[in-house]
Amino acid sequence: MTSLKTFLGAGSALAFTATLAHADPALMFDLGGKFDKSFNEAAYNGAERWKAETGGGYREIEMQAAAQRVQFARRLAEAGSNPVVVMGFQNAPTLEEVAPDYPDTSFVLIDAVVDLPNVRSVIFAEHEGSYLVGMLAAMANETGTVSFVGGMEIPLITAFACGFAQGAKAVNADINVIVNYTGDTPAAWNDPVRGGEIARAQISQGSDVVFAAAGGTGLGVLQAAADAGVYSIGVDSNQNYLHPGSVLTSMLKLVDQAVYDAFTDGPGLETGVVLMDLAAGGVGYALDEHNADLISAEMQEAVEAARAAIIAGELSVHDYRTDSVCPAF
Repeated sequence: MTSLKTFLGAGSALAFTATLAHADPALMFDLGGKFDKSFNEAAYNGAERWKAETGGGYREIEMQAAAQRVQFARRLAEAGSNPVVVMGFQNAPTLEEVAPDYPDTSFVLIDAVVDLPNVRSVIFAEHEGSYLVGMLAAMANETGTVSFVGGMEIPLITAFACGFAQGAKAVNADINVIVNYTGDTPAAWNDPVRGGEIARAQISQGSDVVFAAAGGTGLGVLQAAADAGVYSIGVDSNQNYLHPGSVLTSMLKLVDQAVYDAFTDGPGLETGVVLMDLAAGGVGYALDEHNADLISAEMQEAVEAARAAIIAGELSVHDYRTDSVCPAF
């Protein structure tokens, strides 16, 4: 299998978006819904950009339950879609089961690795992007405490938390970083009420910047921070617009670009592992008109210096997925 450390390119749940030709690509969303304003919606935006630029069509399918994963992936392959883009680390077993049965179909898995000849696995260096927003959080902090709300307590999400804490402590070694998770089941990604409860508890402990990496649950975190008059940090998509003046920034994962590239490359796309890190432009932080007044020139200069150092290999950010002892915890 080819290993690529590059950034390639630069009604009902069962209903397809249209009746399309058999070579059309397809997108299978993860739990949490297409319009979660985060991970899934970023994928949708990438597919829509490809559609607008090419005039092409694609199929899409939304799961309502985890038990539908294999069924839906198989449905798309049998319908002739190629490539089939599948969202979320929990779909690794899905493709391990389905992809061998369709050797002429190219599959793309976002957020996990499946070592099969017809699968492209796209993974992100979330810890690097989280380091940068951790720095911003510490520079905006006034209370000495910042916090993190994760979805499921799994290594992928703890990698966000560890990078965030490492970045914050690079600015202030004595800063207190509170870390909590929403749960240990897929429901953790789509519970904004619980997300708001956790955020309010962290704010009561002194946190004045709350970073959410919890899918749709994070919307409750951002709302709670806005209500309390403190800062939040969004994730995956640019969420600055949701609460202008309250969302300090968003840790970006260019999931949209990964989907756009897959659709553009089409059937027979190059497979293997694609790492979307800072050097490849796959992660970063959001700066726009909604938070321009919150990020000073000095803050941006410091973060850009760190970004350059990470890309140059002069600054190493701990990846919890490869070493479960986080130096910042």
